[in-house]
Amino acid sequence: MRRPRGEPDSRAPRSTERVTCAGPGESWSPSPTSMLRILLSAQTSPARLSGLLLVPPVQPCCLGPSKSGDRPCGGSPVQGLQRLLEQARSPGELLRWLSQNPTKVRAHHYPVALRRLGQLLVSQPRPSPVEQSTLQDLSQLIIRNCPSFDVHTIHVCLHLAVLLGFPSDGPLLCALERERRSRLPPKPPSPHQPATHGGQRLEMALSCPHFLRYPRQHLIRSLAEARPEELTPHVMVLLAQHLARHRLREPQLLEAIAHFLVVEEAQLNSKVVQKLVLPFGRLNYLPLEQQFIPCLERILAREAGMAPLATVNILMSLCQLQCLPFRALEFVFSPSFINHISGTPPSLIVRRYLSLLDTAVELELPEYQGPRLPQRQRVPIFPQPLITDRARCKYSHKDIVAEGLRQLLGEEKYCRDLTVPPGYCTDFLLCVGSSGAVLPVRTQDPFLPYPPRSCRQDQADSNPTTQDSTQRVVLMLRERWHFCRDGRVLLGSRALRERHLGLMGYQLLPLPFEELESQRGLPQLKSYLRQKLQALGLRWGPEGG
Repeated sequence: MRRPRGEPDSRAPRSTERVTCAGPGESWSPSPTSMLRILLSAQTSPARLSGLLLVPPVQPCCLGPSKSGDRPCGGSPVQGLQRLLEQARSPGELLRWLSQNPTKVRAHHYPVALRRLGQLLVSQPRPSPVEQSTLQDLSQLIIRNCPSFDVHTIHVCLHLAVLLGFPSDGPLLCALERERRSRLPPKPPSPHQPATHGGQRLEMALSCPHFLRYPRQHLIRSLAEARPEELTPHVMVLLAQHLARHRLREPQLLEAIAHFLVVEEAQLNSKVVQKLVLPFGRLNYLPLEQQFIPCLERILAREAGMAPLATVNILMSLCQLQCLPFRALEFVFSPSFINHISGTPPSLIVRRYLSLLDTAVELELPEYQGPRLPQRQRVPIFPQPLITDRARCKYSHKDIVAEGLRQLLGEEKYCRDLTVPPGYCTDFLLCVGSSGAVLPVRTQDPFLPYPPRSCRQDQADSNPTTQDSTQRVVLMLRERWHFCRDGRVLLGSRALRERHLGLMGYQLLPLPFEELESQRGLPQLKSYLRQKLQALGLRWGPEGG
């Protein structure tokens, strides 16, 4: 039967795989300090590989002239070849386009081919092995032509070859590295003009005041162009702090930090680890790296007594990820640890974190049977609006929502910024009777008992959760800065607060910023709040009916 037009021949060898690329006698083993080789470890899946090709698509106009003076962006045949490479369906087809069109091939076509090779490796759920001869021929083609490459093309090819798993001591990487060194002989950095390669380039990018204009592209490009040995703990800490500070939930970069932490475990102390782990809890991101949590548990077991504040900082991040290790909890709740931190400068902040951890144990870990924080050591967790909310109060919707509630319900029927046990500050709190009527707060106890009087199963099976019939409704403002940048994922601290309030028995009514920003004026906002409250079955006065 004749094949449909345009359909590839099923008899042709399909050549997509997770590349190991080692020829006869060649071997490749990951170096503990080599970030890029860590990312291409043996257990890397095709789905993971798609996130590891950090180099953006290569554009002819940005690569510059080759050593022989050819400009890559001139002429439609050159551009047509690039399109063919970008649309190639197999490594064999890539090789054919490069080897059979010698007059049209330019230097920038080789990184395009390597990048397309990486895309092919993740296009199949179960890639079949690539013929060694095809990969060796492609390597030889690049080796033969790399003397005509410009510096940037050499860097891109070198990095892509490492990402694709070509052996570090194989002929391709050796040839590219030799060309790189011949173009850029090592020079001592000038005190007024530091070197701009590798980890130093990434460090400079993170320190640039105008860096936030295009943070994702610059970060990924800087990480991709860094030499593996230059990705030190200091550089990775800068990267982690930058992601956390600017709420950048970038899976590629977070996975790179997780791999670095796992492989460098033996060389990292808890003070460095707390900084590397910070963005995961803040950005509410649990990495795919399977050894991430076991690695942190080993570090906590090894160094928990050496840096108390770093220990609880790591546990705080794990608490936000809902991955608290029992062994570490038993240690920080032990009398010896608590006595050790008493009277020290970080004592108050450690006690606040321990109070939050104790709340997490109470609400989320009923199977935990170890020691708990003594009552006399507990302090309120978040007794007032967070610093970010206070700093951005002029951009907040809290005032206009308060005015809408005042006109809709009356001042006596809601509380603003009320702190409920064990120390969570609420935006707005309403007390609701069994009939759905909103009750004056002064006539009710606005607090639910803590610890909850009934177990969580009773809370799930019965409503209300307290001995009285009054229900407590918490209106949660979800402002734009409560989310990761350019995403809909709540920051870890926000998600944790809402999770705990819900487990304590409060009914949550989120008010997302998109909905609040779409209201034009107070009348529209009142109508919006009325609809939200009525959807819960609430009624009040003549307007509630």
